[in-house]
Amino acid sequence: MRSTNPVLKNLAGDEQQAGYGYPSQTEGYAPEVSQDRPLTVDDVVTKTGITLAVIIAFAAVNFAIFIGGNAGLGSALTLVGAIGAFVVTLVHVFSRKFGSAPLTLAYAALEGLFLGGFSFVVSGWYVGSANASSLIFQAILGTIGVFIGMLVVYRTGAIRVTPRFNRMLTGAIFGVAVMAIGNLLLYLFTGENPLRGGGTMSIIFGIVCVVLAALSFLQDFDLADKMVRTNAPSQTAWGIALGLAVTLVWLYTEILRLLSYFNDR
Repeated sequence: MRSTNPVLKNLAGDEQQAGYGYPSQTEGYAPEVSQDRPLTVDDVVTKTGITLAVIIAFAAVNFAIFIGGNAGLGSALTLVGAIGAFVVTLVHVFSRKFGSAPLTLAYAALEGLFLGGFSFVVSGWYVGSANASSLIFQAILGTIGVFIGMLVVYRTGAIRVTPRFNRMLTGAIFGVAVMAIGNLLLYLFTGENPLRGGGTMSIIFGIVCVVLAALSFLQDFDLADKMVRTNAPSQTAWGIALGLAVTLVWLYTEILRLLSYFNDR
């Protein structure tokens, strides 16, 4: 009995035409399958570790340039790092593909250059402050402590990352960014610097920034958790690493700045 199913008839015709010992015409037409394996927690930890290692290495290089007495070169690298890291972050945000190793590592290198110069100047090392190294060490410890604390908060569910939480946090961060840009413009045109000058307003603004940066870790952890649970491609670990690095850098700079305020009093 002959089959009336057109699919079976076509397959039978292909087999007869190919013949024994010859490749079938269907070979080479298999759908392309992605070779990228699902994302794991180890991927996130590894990629984040690599990103932070690059940041620390480039920060050490620029810091050494300042200590070596070449303030001109160090300042130029700090400016290039700040602008470059900002541009790379924007490219990542508006990119169609989430998670790019070149973008993340480029950000890490540029951000490292900025952090090296920032740490040197803000800590007071430039003016020979005896507490400069202590301030940097305290800022690093504070950053690590907040990171671990927020990880515990996320794991215990003390603060849940809900759509409402994300909207409120994003709105607050946007408001802080607008205030920071306004303060920068005010400083450039008038010389006044109320949010970064070391006064009471500066301390309050710095504390607000530290709190927002700490809460941002919850968003980063939630994103990583969701991507692992939904079997996202392992390549996305680079995007998660970049987000964590941005938050860590923001937190470190705000803590160091706050410590410098109290050191000057």
